[in-house]
Amino acid sequence: MKRIAIFCGIITPSMFALAAEADLANIVVTAKSSETPNAIAVAPNTLRAQQAATSDTASLLRDVPGVSLYGAGGTSSLPVIHGLADDRLRIKVDGMDLIASCPNHMNPALSYLDPSNVAKLEVYAGISPVSVGGDSIGGTILATMATESFNLSYSGSAAKSDNYKAGGDFKTRTDTGRPGHTLPLDEVGSTAYDTQNQSIGVAFKSGQHLIEAKFGYQNVPEQLFPNQRMDMLENTQHRANLRYVGDFDWGSLEARAYRETVEHYMNFGADKQLAYGTAINGMPMNTKGKTTGASIKASINLSLQDLLRIGGEVQHYTLNDWWPPSGTGGMSPNTFININDGERNRTALFGEWEKQLSPQWMTLLGARYELVTTNAGPVHGYNLATFPTVGVPAGMMNQTRDAANFNNADRDKTDNNLDLTALGRYTVNANYGIEFGLARKVRSPNLYERYSWSTANMMAIMNNYAGDGNGYIGDINLKPEKAYAISATFDWHAANREWEFKTTPYYTRVSDYIDAIKTAAFTANQFNVLQFANQSARLYGLDVSGHMPLARTSFGEFGLKGLLSYTNGKNRDTGDDLYNIMPLNAKLMLTQQLGAWDNSAELVMVKAKDQVSDVRNEIQTAGYSLVNLRASYQWRQARIDFGVENLFDKRYDLPLGGAYVGQGSTMALNAANMPWGIAVPGAGRSLYAGLNLKF
Repeated sequence: MKRIAIFCGIITPSMFALAAEADLANIVVTAKSSETPNAIAVAPNTLRAQQAATSDTASLLRDVPGVSLYGAGGTSSLPVIHGLADDRLRIKVDGMDLIASCPNHMNPALSYLDPSNVAKLEVYAGISPVSVGGDSIGGTILATMATESFNLSYSGSAAKSDNYKAGGDFKTRTDTGRPGHTLPLDEVGSTAYDTQNQSIGVAFKSGQHLIEAKFGYQNVPEQLFPNQRMDMLENTQHRANLRYVGDFDWGSLEARAYRETVEHYMNFGADKQLAYGTAINGMPMNTKGKTTGASIKASINLSLQDLLRIGGEVQHYTLNDWWPPSGTGGMSPNTFININDGERNRTALFGEWEKQLSPQWMTLLGARYELVTTNAGPVHGYNLATFPTVGVPAGMMNQTRDAANFNNADRDKTDNNLDLTALGRYTVNANYGIEFGLARKVRSPNLYERYSWSTANMMAIMNNYAGDGNGYIGDINLKPEKAYAISATFDWHAANREWEFKTTPYYTRVSDYIDAIKTAAFTANQFNVLQFANQSARLYGLDVSGHMPLARTSFGEFGLKGLLSYTNGKNRDTGDDLYNIMPLNAKLMLTQQLGAWDNSAELVMVKAKDQVSDVRNEIQTAGYSLVNLRASYQWRQARIDFGVENLFDKRYDLPLGGAYVGQGSTMALNAANMPWGIAVPGAGRSLYAGLNLKF
């Protein structure tokens, strides 16, 4: 694999910060503010080593217990917290509540932040407080690029990669559907990418008041996807973000307003068949998304022991998704309207009370109300230029019937959602503490879950953000998901945290869980068209983590770190396993620090995934173990990181990588040159190096 990454920026000589944001970037995953329970901080040296090894910001979370990653494009993997992923997590970038504008979710929020811009990583794997999480059931991710003291800052980055190779042959065909273009049996098709990010910030500080404006731009000429039938061949994002923070005698106030526009284009990349039949040249798909939002939050010091947080948020999101005709036959003569004038609007109010009951006891209680409204305009298929309301005759591939049924339905939906959280921490002594929480969380369906309308195979497979190769049909009448969660963390540690051991059991039950159900043509061991439906689910699991010193010698200080995660997810209505649940996995790290050197050897172990979703014909994967080596050297103003991942070039499949549809005739549901049953493999031996400069 060849990967090139470039980062440059202006960092000012002196620093200021308000509201505890003093780093170049900060990611907070799920639960609470830094004062509340369950916080996990990733060590800065570990974070910097990860930055050098990846162009995918979400992958910076891979060493956090309870967090795993859905495979996707090279810069667009999706974080999973305790088995819940994608829109089930609240994801904010620099305070902006961003949404994937793509039927395949190829442009998730974290894909707009380059890993080199992240300087601090905190994770709260469990229950999120109402002040940071809403319209989600699995947690919240906050990625923040905080202001340095100087008034002007700039950062820019570019990353480019060819297809990567697996640790051995994983398929039986080399053809791609394009004449003269073949792929070796060990090359993972559609894994190349090319992306550029730029941002500029202006800040002004006067006394205890800070005003900042940030502007960002991303251009992705290409990002190919091995588990999607389409590829992203252009993605352009513009974002503007205005923020005020002030400290007062009574507490602090933060206000924010933001705007994001996304233009997204999909078609077939170099490894997928472009020409189908006579004069059909690909399947162009266009998406435009616009997000406008504002928020205000006040932290009020009621007493030395009592803190009140209150606030509100508004967000207006619009989506248009249309597919121009590409030739004769099924994709002509008109434009296919997938989502027409889609809207998803949120209005939220919240309040939470944090109290220090005693030196040992801290509690946090919160409530959040969200009004979520969604709607979409009438649609039509390739076969019509107007919006049908009568579906007889059904039309080519039932497009007239399906569009008429959709157009005649009541598409205006209103959800009244209530979140409740109760969190606590009890410090037994200097060596032991307990953190625990209860929560009710609610998430409304996204626009694709409600408004994807065509039952035709060719159209349905283009509406898939699961990466499983199947097609999906929406349901206008989907209800919001309602999750009831309980978790606890038991923490044993040295008084100075030189050693620590944590274990976190958790349990979540979800009513109206949005899963998939079979349609009439379902067949085992192949790709199918499924429909979204409300069912019931439960998830439980255990996270374990710890570290300890081993020895101090003339060769340096040696230590041991480890983590283990287990999640079990079931559909309570059908008894089926939930899709894309990470199997039991563990990591052991031997660390060494010697002067300016910081080195580690990692052993990654993953159990076989044999509990899979039958309704999705999910592919089982074998267990595996990998060895990674990392090293870094730190100067006063420079740091170099280098290493090798998958040292022994192990051949293995990604448990959450989905189905391999990275080459061949991907437009067909079950093409002969794109067989069902191949999982996306992990990369073979990979070398990396990175250089960071401060000035």
